[in-house]
Amino acid sequence: CVSVAAQCTRPSLGAFMLDIVLFRTDQGGDPDLVRESQRRRYADVSLVDQVISQDSEWRKTRGTLDDARKAYNQTKKAIGECHKKKGTPPAELLEKKKEHEEEIAALEAKEKDLIAVRDATIGKIGNLVPDDVPVHDDEEHNATVATHGEFKREEWMLSHYHLVQCAGLANTVRGSEVAGSRGYFLTGPGVRLNQALISYALDFLSGRAFTCLQTPFVMNKSLMAKVAQLGDFDEQLYKVTGANEDQYLIATSEQPICAYHHGEWLAATQLPLRYAGYSTCFRKEAGSHGRDQLGIFRVHQFEKIEQFVITSPEGRESWEMQEEMINNSKDFYASLGIPYRVVNIVSGELNDAAAKKYDLEAWFPGSNAHRELVSCSNCTDYQSRRLEVRYGQSKTDDGKKRYVHMLNSTLIATERAMCCVIENYQTETGIKIPQVLRPYMGGISFIPFVAAPTKEKGKSPPKQRVPTAEELKNMTKGEDELQAYMDELMPALNAALNTLATERPEKPLDALAAILVGAPSTLAD
Repeated sequence: CVSVAAQCTRPSLGAFMLDIVLFRTDQGGDPDLVRESQRRRYADVSLVDQVISQDSEWRKTRGTLDDARKAYNQTKKAIGECHKKKGTPPAELLEKKKEHEEEIAALEAKEKDLIAVRDATIGKIGNLVPDDVPVHDDEEHNATVATHGEFKREEWMLSHYHLVQCAGLANTVRGSEVAGSRGYFLTGPGVRLNQALISYALDFLSGRAFTCLQTPFVMNKSLMAKVAQLGDFDEQLYKVTGANEDQYLIATSEQPICAYHHGEWLAATQLPLRYAGYSTCFRKEAGSHGRDQLGIFRVHQFEKIEQFVITSPEGRESWEMQEEMINNSKDFYASLGIPYRVVNIVSGELNDAAAKKYDLEAWFPGSNAHRELVSCSNCTDYQSRRLEVRYGQSKTDDGKKRYVHMLNSTLIATERAMCCVIENYQTETGIKIPQVLRPYMGGISFIPFVAAPTKEKGKSPPKQRVPTAEELKNMTKGEDELQAYMDELMPALNAALNTLATERPEKPLDALAAILVGAPSTLAD
């Protein structure tokens, strides 16, 4: 069974998310760098001093523990020497050994507690924010870095909520009855359109050297605790009970892909690794109560294609990859004919793992608003440290571990993107299908309305209506004629091309042009 109740106990964080050396000035660290990053995040700067104090206490305890172990080994060696001489060790030596054992046990317990306290404090500190992130705590100050298309709106346009009903794309009433708040059934052309978006997105990323991964929908608690923020366990994640180990439904394929290489060493020659993650995602949306409750824009269950890339930590490789990933998303939505803007998210709105994040906000003309469709984050080594995904050779000259950088970016959350597509492609009688999606729609180029929108009190009657049979016929007449012409032409064209390849290799394009314009051709003879 699945429980959505808040958990009584949260998972422990495990390994560091920031390098502990950053807090140690005697090892070349710079705590001021972390303090400044916390200030940029509008987060608790005092956590840095707490970590320094807790780490100092741990280091002292560890030193005392090491000394106690050395003393124990010396005492044990002395006792061994007595046994070699077939003598009986002095009582005071045996007593000393016992005292050492008790001291070591106490120090080990203390060290374990100190590590837990220190690591928990480090876990509250976010990734280091670079200088090119706008510093503010209000998303109204996000910096626009790119735009595409025109942000037009006409008064007659409807929002996605009304369009979904008019076109029969989903049934949210019955969905809510069956699955509760935000439940839905995709219906008829809604299913086809959703699958078309999925298939096109996978083909798009495959063409850009991404390896497709369909991920598990559940994760073990031990690994989920290393890839999700603590707040997610209350606000986002559904807990699955009944397994040997507690498990959680994934909120994004980023989570299982993040753990795909856990505990591994990745060589420079293996990188970058580009993954296109495909999964159904599950989110409680506890923190968004009351927002976007109508329609299928913000739901508990949806499909998503995610870009996930692992890079070397060298130089600016991960920062250049972040630009490549947001450009992939920009090209994808441009190919769909969707206007958008890209914003650099302010420091105060970054999640803990992200050092820098771009959002692509698409234009929804029916809603007269920009809405987020893409988040693109560079998490540097924040996640890889917790998952022990290391970089390069297993042993470096200086003995230090190095970690890969991890980046994630939405390509498409299909139900949400569907809302955007139908707002941008609406007409008075239905919804046009974007050209790039038509090959995935089984020849469907237009989804007619099956119901007229309800007239709202105090407003003019809506222009949207159900098209007549004659109108539907005329809408597809030109396309049907073109398809018939192509069906008739293609066999002859293919035969001509095969002949050209063997009999006219010197000027194949000239001969083909002659065929297409109907000019006389000796080849036809």
